[in-house]
Amino acid sequence: MQLCIPHEEDMIRLGMSLASLLKGDEIIYLQGELGAGKTTLVRGILKGLGFEGRVTSPTFTLMNVYDSHPPVYHCDFYRLEGGDLTDLGLEDYLGKKGITIIEWPEIGASDLPQDALIINIELVDGDYDQERMVMIRASGPDHSKLLEELTAHVHISH
Repeated sequence: MQLCIPHEEDMIRLGMSLASLLKGDEIIYLQGELGAGKTTLVRGILKGLGFEGRVTSPTFTLMNVYDSHPPVYHCDFYRLEGGDLTDLGLEDYLGKKGITIIEWPEIGASDLPQDALIINIELVDGDYDQERMVMIRASGPDHSKLLEELTAHVHISH
């Protein structure tokens, strides 16, 4: 699935649409350069889950846990050296009742589950003021059904 997201509000709406389909056992990998809109998408997901608190990037904390329903475990691997996840305790969150969202999953790819929803956000012409191209794909059977539902559900220009 490929979408053109013209404005920040549209990225929020995409997150809200995705949130309406989440049941609480999903893993979402977010890829894209710094400032592409990954955390903005997470804000939309949490808004769609009814979370009213502040949503921030976990770049320095490595993980933010949001007490939404279901809970969201928002991780950012950008600052991990060597991709070593053993000290992070991520296995305590993966597969638990909750939504695990990981920014920069490629850094720890060898230690992560392969069954996930993968969202890549790209700048158009390298311009932060332009629209974003969002490519969404599923890896594995559990998230393939989610992608089908999302494709039928999203009402943002393609």
